[in-house]
Amino acid sequence: MTEKILILDFGSQYTQLIARAVREANVYCEIIPFHQSFSIDAGLKGIILSGSPCSVNDEHAPDVDILSLINQVPVLGICYGAQLTAKKFGGRVAKSNKREYGRAILQKQTEDIIFKDLSATSQVWMSHGDSILNLPNEFQLLATTESIPVAAFKKIDKNAKPLYGVQFHPEVYHSTEGKKLLTNFLVQVCGCKQDWTPAHFITDTVAALKKQIGNRKVIMALSGGVDSTVAATLIHRAIGNNLYGIFVDNGVLRKNEFQNVLDTYAQLGLNVKGIDAKNKFYTKLAGVTEPEAKRKIIGSLFIDVFQEESKLIQGVELLGQGTIYPDVIESVSVHGPSVTIKSHHNVGGLPGHLHLELVEPLRSLFKDEVRKVGREMDIPAEMIDRHPFPGPGLAIRILGEITEEKVRLLQEADNIYIQGLKQTGLYATVWQAGTILLPVKSVGVMGDERTYEFTVALRAVTSVDGMTADWAHLPYDFLANISNEIINQVRGINRVVYDISSKPPATIEWE
Repeated sequence: MTEKILILDFGSQYTQLIARAVREANVYCEIIPFHQSFSIDAGLKGIILSGSPCSVNDEHAPDVDILSLINQVPVLGICYGAQLTAKKFGGRVAKSNKREYGRAILQKQTEDIIFKDLSATSQVWMSHGDSILNLPNEFQLLATTESIPVAAFKKIDKNAKPLYGVQFHPEVYHSTEGKKLLTNFLVQVCGCKQDWTPAHFITDTVAALKKQIGNRKVIMALSGGVDSTVAATLIHRAIGNNLYGIFVDNGVLRKNEFQNVLDTYAQLGLNVKGIDAKNKFYTKLAGVTEPEAKRKIIGSLFIDVFQEESKLIQGVELLGQGTIYPDVIESVSVHGPSVTIKSHHNVGGLPGHLHLELVEPLRSLFKDEVRKVGREMDIPAEMIDRHPFPGPGLAIRILGEITEEKVRLLQEADNIYIQGLKQTGLYATVWQAGTILLPVKSVGVMGDERTYEFTVALRAVTSVDGMTADWAHLPYDFLANISNEIINQVRGINRVVYDISSKPPATIEWE
């Protein structure tokens, strides 16, 4: 049985970071809303209570029965979780005289196994309006900061499992020894073996897929992206050619991408059929300029093409998908019941159209974990390390009407840009890069001729998860060289600009 840590989510913006830190320690964990019921079995090694935007003194403050939890497993409360713990056992929590937000220096007041290998003082990250002013009886103070009297504590109770609370956020980057503290909770307090590795995940997942699927057939829409490729490879390991992959050329892929992706799938031994549907998409997109209309046309037509192909395969009962953990988490509300996964993660609504049972081998993994699993399965690096690419493809990087000629122009320019990033080693330093064809023509001079041609914008951003992003500070020499190459090699483009907008307020994609 896989060891597990449960994280009860009270709505903190940092909850996913707690999960990532636990996973980085090679311990499996899951996030559930604080109000969701769960069973405590032999595999559950401990529970973490997250932070929250609420105050524990609010009338309808989120609440859990901590006493019943520590009768069964160790518990760690973080920020709101610590304040809730203190209040429920008789301590006093009130508004701080000074709201503490940002860096603070943690000062240990005593030694404890949760502080194993931590310095006497270390930087931590605070984000709270309330403070614990008095600890309950039978609670021991473990650490303070200059601003608050209680920064860490534990409950002294020989008849219950360990109970800890920390006022700061050990899961964030600015808490310099925070991950050590979390690892101590996992290993020293909960007794976790830290054996949840990519290889372990692959073995367990393939076994589970064999059990779920049996001799049935699975159909799957593949995109050439990391998630769908890793998911398909796992399913293939479980059922071989009973997985039927379909890869559709919608006419707005990158240059040579259709054939390159099919070649990679063949190298991996996957049973994949490529469908050239470019002309269908160009016909439907003719004259359409509104971004959301373009998205809907591409999504709807993709479903039609996929359904046509799926009917040619007899006896299909299951649909494979590359759903990953953030898709699942974002679809569950802390303040209400679960809702369905967002439509753009459902391959444009395929499950609803096909009425098939879902197979989602990656739904417990974060993106970086998907890449680790892919590397463990020897999927080529050029596919594992690919930048995110929008589902509607180059259609939302061509502002205005889509035509075959505009697609060709953008493919050529984008290929020069992306290959240049790879050749100079810059590709791996950015989260996402792409080229945008603007609906703007300008005057240029080529030799003795005046030109009136299109403008392209180059975009490159740095990010951790795509939620926020900064523009990548690419070297001027590199940008100058790429600009020259595009203008000299792509007839129809005579001007190149570089987008230096961050997200927010801008978005990564233009449409």
